[in-house]
Amino acid sequence: MSKEKIIAAYEDLADSYNALIDHKPHNAYYDRPNTLKLIPEVNGKHILDAACGPGKYAEILLSQGAKITGFDLSPKMVAHAKNRNKGLGDFFVHDMSNPLNMIENATFDTVVCALAMHYLEDWNKAMQEFHRVLKPNGTLVISIEHPFFEYLYFKSDAYFEIEPVNATWSGFGKPVKVHSFRRSLHECIQPITNNGFLIDQLIEPKPVAEFEKLDPRHFKELNEFPSFMHIRAIKK
Repeated sequence: MSKEKIIAAYEDLADSYNALIDHKPHNAYYDRPNTLKLIPEVNGKHILDAACGPGKYAEILLSQGAKITGFDLSPKMVAHAKNRNKGLGDFFVHDMSNPLNMIENATFDTVVCALAMHYLEDWNKAMQEFHRVLKPNGTLVISIEHPFFEYLYFKSDAYFEIEPVNATWSGFGKPVKVHSFRRSLHECIQPITNNGFLIDQLIEPKPVAEFEKLDPRHFKELNEFPSFMHIRAIKK
């Protein structure tokens, strides 16, 4: 799978994604509330928003007194993040699979990475960089697509493999084919614990009440079986 396909998909999605992100049910009323409740006190803290998208997490955290640095693979997403946050925060284009050479060791109190790790085939380099740029006892908070959900959704017959997959998204306007990597639960946990982190919390989330008003069918389904998984880990 080429990185160019992933970038192209998000360049296509960027405008509609930014327009809908405030109230899109899976983002606003499933992912965000469950990710945010894992983030420690943010006032006065320096947070890295890895794969920041159009800057919605940054907007929330900035409003709570955090200092934000964010990056994304998509130039259009970064442009939206800058515009949304009106000059607050520092946003730049960066590929998460590459080192964060522009950032010094032990810079951040928290790293947040929401729904983006599945675009990496190898998580180890990103985890090593997250560990490096975090302060001692710093916190990593990630949300990912649940490995059991993905195994069923993609009708895989190779659970233990890291395999390229794709899905056509239609919830952000025109259909866009989005490429990613499916992996086992083991391959979600091991790169975290092997690279200097201690897992502190793991959530198989449920949607909040607002979700039901907008999408009752998926609200029911997500209360029966999770699509996402949220992890908080501490730098050892």
